[in-house]
Amino acid sequence: MLFVKVPAINGLGRTKGCERAPEAIIKALDEIWSNESGKEINIKNFKIEEIKINNSDIKESNKTLYNEAKKIFEENKKNKKIIFLGGDHSITYSLFLAFKKKFQNKSLGILIFDAHADCVNNFKPPTNEDWLRVLIEEGFPATNVILVGARNVFRNKQERDFLKRINIFSCKELFEDFKGSCNLIMEAARKFDPLYISVDIDVLDPAFAPGTSYLEPAGLTSRELIFILQHLIMLKNLKAIDLVEINPEKDINNITVKLGAKIIAELN
Repeated sequence: MLFVKVPAINGLGRTKGCERAPEAIIKALDEIWSNESGKEINIKNFKIEEIKINNSDIKESNKTLYNEAKKIFEENKKNKKIIFLGGDHSITYSLFLAFKKKFQNKSLGILIFDAHADCVNNFKPPTNEDWLRVLIEEGFPATNVILVGARNVFRNKQERDFLKRINIFSCKELFEDFKGSCNLIMEAARKFDPLYISVDIDVLDPAFAPGTSYLEPAGLTSRELIFILQHLIMLKNLKAIDLVEINPEKDINNITVKLGAKIIAELN
């Protein structure tokens, strides 16, 4: 397993503090002895890299992210799973472009855990609020996107019409038949090769993850998210994961940071 720290934020201001998350999560990971599969978690056994970012220049940071991520994918000769630790959700745009460049496979897909669709506008360079819309409008097939845990979307008719093309498992659908929905998510994820997973911590209910910039009530529990991830990690087509939007400056008693460490321990 390779961990890559990506302390990048989009410059809009609301996610200030997320740049501190990668270091905080790695520190919390050092306090976990094993995951729930019984696998030892020893920080000394992991390879940890960092992409240095200039957060004062969004265009420059996006270019750096793309180039450095591309290099990391190309140098991953042993085909290890790569976990990128953000940062806010804007990092996924450049990371996924590098992922797409590396594999150049029409069947590649992205599975996103997020309370929001991030498709409201089309800013360039893309922010954490519209990175997915930009990705799709630049040519990535909407049918190769799975969004899980959405519960505050459709800000306007334009976004509602846009999202009709995406396979969405809303929180309402998940709670109506959780295990059935999990099976459907697994079936959909298996169809893509390779698969990229992006986890925005606000997919969780704020009771479990208060340390984030976009709090949305009535989300998943931490146990439900981990349950799904513990199954997804078994997929052979899964090649890369990112964990974003944890904000230590907004956290309460380090709950969210520790949960971030727990999540990546279960992904090991």
